[in-house]
Formats: sequence, C-alpha cells, structure tokens
Amino acid sequence: MTDSIDAPGAARIFVAITPRELEVLYSPSSLARLRGLGEVVLAPDTGELRAPLPDGLADEYDVLITSWSTAPFDPSVLSGTRLKYAAHTAGTVRGLFPKHVLEQGLRLAQGGSAPMATAVAELALTLTLVLLRDVHSMDRRLQATRDWAAGGSGTLTHGIREQTIGVVGLSRVGREYISMARGLGVRDLLAVDPFATQADAEALGVQLVGLAELCERSDVLAIHAPVTDQTDGMLDADMIALLRDGAIVLNTARSAVVDMEALTAELVAGRLRAGLDVFDSEPLAADSPLYGLDNVVITPHVAGGTVEARLAQGAGVVDEIEAFLTGAPLRHEVTAEIYDRLS
Repeated sequence: MTDSIDAPGAARIFVAITPRELEVLYSPSSLARLRGLGEVVLAPDTGELRAPLPDGLADEYDVLITSWSTAPFDPSVLSGTRLKYAAHTAGTVRGLFPKHVLEQGLRLAQGGSAPMATAVAELALTLTLVLLRDVHSMDRRLQATRDWAAGGSGTLTHGIREQTIGVVGLSRVGREYISMARGLGVRDLLAVDPFATQADAEALGVQLVGLAELCERSDVLAIHAPVTDQTDGMLDADMIALLRDGAIVLNTARSAVVDMEALTAELVAGRLRAGLDVFDSEPLAADSPLYGLDNVVITPHVAGGTVEARLAQGAGVVDEIEAFLTGAPLRHEVTAEIYDRLS
C-alpha cells in the first residue's frame, strides 16, 4: 500500500455513519471540504441504529470513515486491492479495528480524540470545582427545603489553587486537564504515567511519582488513563485506602482502571468524595448505592459530548484525510506501536 493517493480528487471515500450521527459530527462546511477531496458515498438511511459497510469496500474505496454508529464488521473486509486508510471520528478504535489490520498495512487515524480530550477535561475540571465548592449538595438542599440556612448559607468550602492534584495518565485528556488546572492557579500537580519522561513532566509542570505516593498526597485524584493490561484495576482497594479522608476521586476515563466495589464502599461510608462519568455496567443500575449520596456527583458517560467537540471531530477527520491524500504528515495516526496505549 502507498502512503497517499496519486490524484486526491479521484479518491473514493465511504462514510459508514448513520445520517443522524453524521449531522452531529460533520457540519455542512466539513462535508463540503470532504467532497472536495474525492467522491464521497454516504451510508444509506435505512432507519437502523448502525451503518453497515458495503460489499466490496476494500476493492472499491480508498478511504473509510467510521464512528460510534458504524456497525461491527469482520476485519477481513478491510483487506483488498484499494482501501488504504480509515479515519475514526469517535474515541477508541479498538471496538472496530483490531491491531492486526495495522500490521497488515492499513493506516488508521483516531481523528475524534483531540476535540474529545478537551471536552472530557472540561467535565473533569467542572466536577473538581463542583465537589470542592460543594455546589451539588447546597443546590440539592436548597431546592428541597427552600430554606437559606438548610441550603448551606455560611458554609465554608475549598478553593482549587491550594489543592494537591494527582493525575493518573498523561493522556491527551490528562494533559488538557493539567493545563486547565494550572490556568486556575494550581501549582502542586503530581502524575503517574510509565510512558512519560522527565522532560514531559517539566514541560507540563508536574512531578512524576509512584502510584502509592500519588494516592497518599493527593487531595484530588483525577483518572485519565486508558484501560490496558497495565492499568486494569490499578487503583485497587489497597491504593484507594491510601487516599486521605475527604479526598476527591474523579473518573471520566474508564471504570475498569478502578476497583469500583472498593471505591463504592468508601463513598457509601462517606470517607471519600467522587465525580464519576463511567461505571462498570452502563446504564448504571437503578439500585446502585451511588444514587443519593451527598458526596458523589454522577453523570451518564457524557464527558466527551459537547456540540463543539462533535463538530470539531468531523473537521479533524477531514483534516487527517486531506493530509493522507496529499502525503502530508498525519497528526492523529494510530500505529501498532501505540495501539495498546490508547483508550
């Protein structure tokens, strides 16, 4: 397979995304730009929740665009005489593209990850501030009682600048969250990431430490790590027990990084606080003990979902396809070397 198309305008591009999701991800201007790169064929509107790949995809198209609404497919359909490149408009590529397709020569971009990183970091920061200032509890009490004193008048809460924030994973989201926290004046920032160098840490303004030390020192522990063999369950009961009383745990990444049974027990006991967007089982069960806790804020796995992020995802994919078709460097390529580190 070559690295680019000899005549970009001659490229054939198949968009395996449902019409409803396409409208959310691709603005008219992004679609116009995409059509300027070649012949664009959209998945037909069948009324289904998933858009299937067409027969003969790999022999008839140069580029494939996928997203959350792309129907699962047998990876063998990616092998053919023509298909050279796939661009994923959503987050993780693992659900659709196994690692071996990269080793066989298909090039792949995780085009939606950068805009989503900003959105996820924004929600993580929002949860940080809400929990530090106890906004959720005061709102709940004031709404329920309509009583100024019962609502928390005179309550003293905590400012973010004085907190020690520990970040698990210097992913795109982790780096965005650190940047936002520093922008608000936070200076005591710790991080755990086996792939980060001292130069990375200095550039970000963080101190690299071990996981146990991070848990012991953090007032706020923000999880921004993907699920890999190394991170699965890394925040186990022993690590959670090291957190100081009243510490905040934020998880807008992947639930499997944390022993949720152990964390839930601490939250029910009231020893810790948490802002959670991801759970072991989704939707969260109606009888979950996490409901109704004053020390917990929960959201239904929406961290990456802003209008602006979705449209930026589509624009970013068009940028990546244009770069590929013209032989320019790709900014968000998924290679076999980094595949296992991505979420």
